[in-house]
Amino acid sequence: MGRITEDLIRRNAEHNDCIIFSLEELSLHQQEIERLEHIDRWCRDLKILYLQNNLIGKIENVSKLKKLEYLNLALNNIEKIENLEAGCEGLTKLDLTVNFIGELSSVKTLQHNIHLKELFLMGNPCADFDGYRQFVVAALQQLKWLDGKEIERSERIQALQDFPVVEQQIREQEKAYCLKRAKDKEEAQRKLQEEENKGEREGRHTGFDGRWYTDISATLPSSEESKDDVQAPEIQEEECKKKKLDSGEDDLEFWNKPSLYTPESRLETLRHMEKQRKDQEKLSEKKKKVKPPRVLICEDGRALNVNEPKYMDTSLIDVDVQPTYVRVMVKGKPFQLVLPAEVKPDSSSAKRAQTTGHLVVYMPKVGEIITGCQGTSKPVKSTPDSSREKTNKRSQQMERLEVDPSKHAFPDVANIFQAKKHTPRRVQAEPKIIPSEGDPDFEDNPEVPPLI
Repeated sequence: MGRITEDLIRRNAEHNDCIIFSLEELSLHQQEIERLEHIDRWCRDLKILYLQNNLIGKIENVSKLKKLEYLNLALNNIEKIENLEAGCEGLTKLDLTVNFIGELSSVKTLQHNIHLKELFLMGNPCADFDGYRQFVVAALQQLKWLDGKEIERSERIQALQDFPVVEQQIREQEKAYCLKRAKDKEEAQRKLQEEENKGEREGRHTGFDGRWYTDISATLPSSEESKDDVQAPEIQEEECKKKKLDSGEDDLEFWNKPSLYTPESRLETLRHMEKQRKDQEKLSEKKKKVKPPRVLICEDGRALNVNEPKYMDTSLIDVDVQPTYVRVMVKGKPFQLVLPAEVKPDSSSAKRAQTTGHLVVYMPKVGEIITGCQGTSKPVKSTPDSSREKTNKRSQQMERLEVDPSKHAFPDVANIFQAKKHTPRRVQAEPKIIPSEGDPDFEDNPEVPPLI
C-alpha cells in the first residue's frame, strides 16, 4: 500500500525543481494511497491537488491549505464529506466523483466554503436518492454548477420551496443506506477473518520456505545426499509449476467470484493483486540459477584463457597484467589471455586506439619490449653482409609479439575507399588471317612484297 512521503512529493515536483514548500500544483493520482497526510505541513501554498484513483477513505489533514482552490478526490473510498469547512476558505471546485458517499446530509458542511462554485457527486450512492439534486441545490446556495450542469435561478427557487419535504425523504433514504452499509461491513469483516484463519491453518503445515513436510529422517549417507542434490532442481521446478498452477486457479476463482462494489472490495482486490505480484516475484527468484564462479586459475597455478564479456566500455574496464597472463575485467566479466613469454607488469600500460577504438596493452618483455605489430615488411634480397647488419639492428630494436597478425592488422584509414578507374573501350580491328604455305589454296604472287 502506498503512503504520502516526502520523496514521493519531490518526485512529482519536477516542474518546480523538486522544491516542495513553494508548490502550487501537485498530482498524486494512482499511487494506492490510503490516507491523506503530511501535505498540509509540507505544501501550504498548494492551489491545485490531484488525488484521484487512490484508496483514501477519509478527508483529513487539509485544514492548513488556505490557498487551495481545486481538490480532486475522485475514485476513492470516501463515505462522508468532512473537514473542508475550516481552513479551505479559497476552495472553488471539489470533485468527489465515484466514491461511496451515502450520507448526503454531510454536504451541508460545505456551506462555510463560500467560494465553492463547482461540485461533482455523480457515481456516489447518494446520487441515486430521490430528491438528490434538489437537496444539494437548496443546501449549497453558493454553487453555480452541480455534476457539470449549471444551476438555474428558477431551479434554486423551486428547490428552496420543496426543501423541507425533500430533506425528510433524504433522511429516510440515508437511514436505509446506513443499515445496508453496516451489513456489508460485517460481511466484509467476516470474510477477512476467514481468510486470516485459513492462512494461519496453512502456516502450521508449512516450513519457512513454504514447503510441506511429512517426516524428518536421520542424516543420509553421502552418496544418497549427492543423489538428492542432483534431483533437487527438478523437484524445485516441479514445485514451482505446481504453485503457479494453483495460483492461477485461485486467481481465476477470485475474479469470477461475485462481490459488491464497496470500499472493502476495492481493498480486497488491491491486496489480492499485491499478493499475486509477490508470489510471481518469489517464483522468479527460485527460477534464477546461481552461476558458479568462473575459474581463472587452476589448482596447480596455471592460468586459463577466458573470454566472457560481450561488449567493452572504457569506463568499466580494469586491466591486470601479471608476468605470465593479462586479465581484463569488464563489469565483472573476465577476459584472460595467457602470454607466451614473461613480461614486466610494473612497466605495462593500457591505452585505447584513437582510430579504431581497440584496447592496446603494452607489456615489456623481460629483456625486450612487447607491443602490437601493425604491419608486415616487404621481402628484400639479402646478402651475407646485409644479413649480419640486420641481425645486429634487430637485436637493438624492439621485439614484437603478435598472437594473430591477420586479426589485429589496422586498416588503411587514408585509403578506405578507392574509385575504380574506368578506361574507355576501344574498338579493335579484327585480326587479319594470313594464309600459310601449307594451305592448299595458297598462291604465291612474286609481285607482292613479303610482309614483315
